[in-house]
Amino acid sequence: MVTIRLTRRGGKKEPFYHVVVTDSRKRQGGTVLEQVGTFNPIARGKEVQLRLDLARIEHWASQGARPSDRVSALVVQYKKQAA
Repeated sequence: MVTIRLTRRGGKKEPFYHVVVTDSRKRQGGTVLEQVGTFNPIARGKEVQLRLDLARIEHWASQGARPSDRVSALVVQYKKQAA
């Protein structure tokens, strides 16, 4: 099964996440099919907190990929920001 989830990058006490499409059986830091966005929960100043490629996320969802709970919440948040 294909899933859309967050993969943690960044250093200690500096979380940074990539929103990726991957096989759910692979480990979290393993190979990914496609990177579809980024999430920086501690963005400061003019840094972008959330960047998503909604077209690609919708494409993968139409192919049967299931987003995690957190990614679903981020997509809703991103759509509110865009409006």
